[in-house]
Amino acid sequence: MFHLNQENYYVVPEWNSVPWLRHGFGTASAAPPAGDLATVKQVHSADVLIAERAGVLGTGDALVSDVCGLSVGVKTADCLPILVVDFNRRVVASIHAGWRGTAARIVTHAIRAMEERFGASAANMEAAVGPGIGLCCFEVGPEVAREFGPWESEEKTCLDLVRINRSQLEQTGIKTIHEVGLCTKCGEGFYSFRRDREQAGRMISFVGLSGRSGERTGSV
Repeated sequence: MFHLNQENYYVVPEWNSVPWLRHGFGTASAAPPAGDLATVKQVHSADVLIAERAGVLGTGDALVSDVCGLSVGVKTADCLPILVVDFNRRVVASIHAGWRGTAARIVTHAIRAMEERFGASAANMEAAVGPGIGLCCFEVGPEVAREFGPWESEEKTCLDLVRINRSQLEQTGIKTIHEVGLCTKCGEGFYSFRRDREQAGRMISFVGLSGRSGERTGSV
């Protein structure tokens, strides 16, 4: 089960005990993570960027890195933040999965980038799904429902982004998937665009490798 640390980030206890790994799922009261952070201009795509330095690296919705001293992060306010770690190759990914990115299977693209660019393997990976809008609150119209399979009705329905992304992660071969299980819209302590519209802020979720800044994990 996830727990809230002193910096108001939700963390996976099993990951928190790994000395070379740092991570967290942000809340409305969490400060920006310390140290170097790479982000992207998020556009609800399935585009994955390779992060080798800090800063805004371009347009996309996932970042993959093996650089020590660098964290990769995404911003959310109802979309799912998903973090992935290859514990053998020490490669990490941070993924922004809204319904459009989920329909485009962004998690599949991110895992493929980890494997093709860094020689990672899904068999050695774990994923963690952070706070996002839940099945309880994510009502969508038929035009969205049809992105995920046949939908004949013109009635609205509720979409389970966590279940869909979990299924996609499992299809890549990842066996261990942690879920925080908290809804940003009806839960406390989160920003929610569905609830607050333009007044909503954004939460940062991140994962990174400890070590000498700029060093590649191949030399650790």
